[in-house]
Amino acid sequence: MDGVVVESFTLDHTKVKAPFVRSCGQIATPKGDLILKFDLRFTQPNVEIMPTNAVHALEHLLAGFMREELDGIVDISPMGCRTGFYLVKVGEATVGQVKDALVNALKKVLQASEVPAANEVQCGNYRDLSLEEAQKYARKVLAAL
Repeated sequence: MDGVVVESFTLDHTKVKAPFVRSCGQIATPKGDLILKFDLRFTQPNVEIMPTNAVHALEHLLAGFMREELDGIVDISPMGCRTGFYLVKVGEATVGQVKDALVNALKKVLQASEVPAANEVQCGNYRDLSLEEAQKYARKVLAAL
């Protein structure tokens, strides 16, 4: 990886204070479309790691709820470290707009009665989902944002 800069590796994970939303990347396509990447950090790095059943359930829930709140979302992916998610979208958005969308989406998580697509046809690991755990982390993030 000589010469390759991975943005997340340049972040001092000992200095950030989670939860937070931050802009962590932007590129323009050859045709001029803007692609933005945001860090949606839920827990403090190297201190509190979300269990996979919470991360997985939040991934399913946020996939729909964030798209209801914000246009142009390409993907919402869990971080391998299980401390949050990356959001990738096409087109302009401020950190404030993404934060507002996340707050509204997390409120919907608290109102959810089930995890979408929690079955063997629509999910490759449908047994590892917990609405209760997802709601626990949604409450924690909402209380601190």
